[in-house]
Amino acid sequence: MMSRVLLLSFYAYLSFAFDLVLADEKRLETEAHSVPGTNVVLILIDDLGWSDLGCYGSDYYKTPNIDALAKDGVKFTDGYAACNVCSPTRAAILSGKYPARLLLTQWLPSGRWNARKNRMREARYVSNLALEEITIAETMREAGYRTAFMGKWHLGTETYYYPEHQGFDVNVAGRDYGAPGSYFYPFEGRWKIPTTGQVLQKQSPLDGKDGDYLVDRLAEEAEKFIVSSKESPFFLMLSHYAVHSPLQGKPEKVTDYEKTPAGQRQGKPDYAAMVESVDDSVGRVMRTLRRLNLEQNTLVIFTSDNGGFAKATSNSPLRANKGSNFEGGIRVPVLMQWPGHIKPGSVCEEPMISNDFYPTILQATGIKPRPFQHMDGMSLMPLLTESGDFERDAIYWHYPHYNQHPQSFPSGVIRDGDWKLIENFETGELQLFNLAMDIGESKNLVQQHPELTATLLTKLKRWRKSVGADPMQKNQLYESKTLSPN
Repeated sequence: MMSRVLLLSFYAYLSFAFDLVLADEKRLETEAHSVPGTNVVLILIDDLGWSDLGCYGSDYYKTPNIDALAKDGVKFTDGYAACNVCSPTRAAILSGKYPARLLLTQWLPSGRWNARKNRMREARYVSNLALEEITIAETMREAGYRTAFMGKWHLGTETYYYPEHQGFDVNVAGRDYGAPGSYFYPFEGRWKIPTTGQVLQKQSPLDGKDGDYLVDRLAEEAEKFIVSSKESPFFLMLSHYAVHSPLQGKPEKVTDYEKTPAGQRQGKPDYAAMVESVDDSVGRVMRTLRRLNLEQNTLVIFTSDNGGFAKATSNSPLRANKGSNFEGGIRVPVLMQWPGHIKPGSVCEEPMISNDFYPTILQATGIKPRPFQHMDGMSLMPLLTESGDFERDAIYWHYPHYNQHPQSFPSGVIRDGDWKLIENFETGELQLFNLAMDIGESKNLVQQHPELTATLLTKLKRWRKSVGADPMQKNQLYESKTLSPN
């Protein structure tokens, strides 16, 4: 009997040892693609819709330079922003955490809540990305990288919470506001704050001269930084204010799009001109990398912070738009290029989210991971290099707020495989969609799949508890206004 036990123990040990060898081989296979000193350029566009690029099916917008990233790299069909509005997604990219865990679930500095009109009180949210978070920029700078941020910041005020306080050596045009006063020099303008009615005078985010266009100026600064950093590894985050309103395109480009009959336009001519200018800026960055022989050693990531603005573009075949938790508000373009590591022309249908960029960048550059920081992200390296396993349970959203975008309501979301469940925080209504069969979210399948609905709702609630998501509360002011008199 004893010999049989020993024999079984021996076989168990061999099986365990074999599993360790296989796991180590997979790790080494993935690490073989990591290249210490690899440069990283992360290009983040504001309000660019999933359907707004040629490589995603648009025959209206002119985006040859961005499309080239898909041709020479990988296109994610099911890439997601961490939120349907801008600031939370940006925080997720920089921190590797879900906005709910950061308690930064709304655009800054405030949203559209109305004490008399809204049934629920919004959940609490902080007004800056906490300095306690070790951002991707801080981690890379500690590893010897030069770091630069250019463009829209929108994650805190100047005194303590600007890019230079969050790990960036260089800050060009990063301010507290989410949109410039104007896209034409001197880039100034006035904005009426929705919650107070007060008027904010937006100062110029950077210098320039008469005739300068903000998208071009940021591209120019990006080129300068790359040239100045050619002898050392660098991390550049080019975060365009475009294509956010005000919708202001270059006149000659606007005129060109106005020639398209109105019924054949995917979006407004001004918006289309802005998309083309963003594409021009991507072309300038890529040409600079090639001219300096840096392209082969640079991971380029391109994405958007949320879906397209309803008044600017059509997100069809997706439902809804920026501000909504339907696909049109959260599914975004995601492209990556890394010559010699990512197979040209690849298409990946695996769902991914903004939190994933942080651990992906660290693994690609050979920098030691920080799992207690980017705890809600997964490295995409197995998908990029087609080596190793990538097994994710689900991805989640928590938006306990109001805004004035169409088809928007306070809600929580889980996507698990092809299934997506939306929970309306006001009414408790549930909507279940199979995205593989119904990308336009036209058929609510809750009645057909009650057990699946219950399972997904349980997972969603369990996730909210695990990340400390702040809940909405009843709005007593709203209730007092609707009670019948005695």
